[in-house]
Amino acid sequence: MRLVCWNVNGIRAVMKKEFTSSFATMNCDIICFQETKAQDHQVAEALAEIKDYSLYFNSAVKKGYSGTAILTKEKPLSVHYDMGIEIHDQEGRVIALEFKSFILVTVYTPNSGSELKRLSYRQDWDAAFLAYLKILEKEKPLIVCGDLNVAHHPIDLARPKANYNKSAGYMQEEIDGMNNLIAAGFIDTFRHKHPDTIKYSWWSFRAQARARNVGWRIDYFLCSPALVPQIKDADILNEVMGSDHCPVTLGFNILKEALIQSFEK
Repeated sequence: MRLVCWNVNGIRAVMKKEFTSSFATMNCDIICFQETKAQDHQVAEALAEIKDYSLYFNSAVKKGYSGTAILTKEKPLSVHYDMGIEIHDQEGRVIALEFKSFILVTVYTPNSGSELKRLSYRQDWDAAFLAYLKILEKEKPLIVCGDLNVAHHPIDLARPKANYNKSAGYMQEEIDGMNNLIAAGFIDTFRHKHPDTIKYSWWSFRAQARARNVGWRIDYFLCSPALVPQIKDADILNEVMGSDHCPVTLGFNILKEALIQSFEK
């Protein structure tokens, strides 16, 4: 099974930028989108030409803002939207699909903002999201993917000293949120497979940052420890254009029934 995660910075915009050919090249079983910036019917219209996939979407109340979506070849057993917390459920940031072997969660974590006005809210979100994941994990192992809007370690951004505790995405409070996910047992699959590789998934549109590779790794696939033996590969497709983010991937073996039973025990 091959999974892809991509913040498209506008699903309608990316469809005008050779998305179909990029999508075909990815050859994925499931693709999760963040920042669709469209209402439900607009997401459905934008992706109408993609055949043989079931589509699930969660749009923000505010038009043209935030939003998530998932295309999957295999239909899930159940679908859940949001976290069940009204203050956090207005921006279409979470979708969870239950499959036989695992639950897949895609998330678009709130950005703290250029002036850090949402940093306090971001801390509340991080705590609520972790609690939500731990509830889901009682049922089945999790794969969690999305734009988490944080560079975890200095290796994950080009200019750590210049940005630490000054820029959204590399504030200690945000790093603490990521630390809490890892402390709760979730595995950063890219770092698991590539401990020392420098690769980024987001670049500012300013100052030719992408051309100069002045970037940040803020898009992730995390998973429950029970799934680690099933990880085949993890990658960042920084040659794929169309957004200020690039896709990240996870190659994954279907969880064996014996492992499911072991996890449940």
